[in-house]
Amino acid sequence: MSDPLPGPLVGVDWLAGRLGEPGLVVFDASVGAHRGAARRIPGARPFDLDGALSDHDAPAPHTMPAAAAFEETLRALGVDDTSTVVVYDGAGVYSSARAWWMLRAMGFDRAAVLDGGLPAWTAAGLPVAPGGPAYEGPRGSFTARPRPGLLVDHAAVGAALADPGALVLDARTRGRFTGAAPEPRPGLRGGHMPGAVNLPFGDLQRGDGRMRPAGELGEVFAASTGGRERLYFSCGSGVTACVLALGATLAGYGELAVYDGSWTDWAMRPELPAVTGRRE
Repeated sequence: MSDPLPGPLVGVDWLAGRLGEPGLVVFDASVGAHRGAARRIPGARPFDLDGALSDHDAPAPHTMPAAAAFEETLRALGVDDTSTVVVYDGAGVYSSARAWWMLRAMGFDRAAVLDGGLPAWTAAGLPVAPGGPAYEGPRGSFTARPRPGLLVDHAAVGAALADPGALVLDARTRGRFTGAAPEPRPGLRGGHMPGAVNLPFGDLQRGDGRMRPAGELGEVFAASTGGRERLYFSCGSGVTACVLALGATLAGYGELAVYDGSWTDWAMRPELPAVTGRRE
């Protein structure tokens, strides 16, 4: 790469001007209906959160795989410790933030999210290649260096809920947070953790799917956090919680953690409390 990343978020112009440079890896981290779509940014490789880059032996979907498994998958995808990684998804800024946060949790900081994702890329008239993301090149030398505390479990979240200096922010829609709307996973109870605050991830984005400017993001978080700076993020399964982590990083917050498994993990544990309606 000719120059370093400007931060955890890059625009389509930045990527377009560097596409194909040695050392640059572009990942498609799309999930659900966007996974394996029929078009991609040229050269994009699959960061498959619905496949190899989640632990399918865990009870909750999208659980972080073990460090050794993550390292092997990244090496098979040709990532080196010196690579520069840009991640996008087909929805805008949705699951790409999860890939970015996973890389950070494994000690890799040379990664950024593409602002607006594939929709912004195509809206700018930039070229796309046919077929889903693929990679058949040489193996990389990526080394996983796990950072404890970036991805946490229900016990850590429970402690945060009881800590007046910490705050749990839930990225789900307001309907799901209050329990008025059903959870998409059959049989999963609705509502939220007592003491959690709702901040839907869409509130951090503009109408075109790009992230709001850092100053606006700071205002959004200030209105929700009550001055607290140690933040824990949750959502349905730990994907859009990472959009909040990205937004908080852009806004200048530093003490951040994502609940791996999120509401799915919490709600499937009958011993853990849940409430419905608006926060008291």
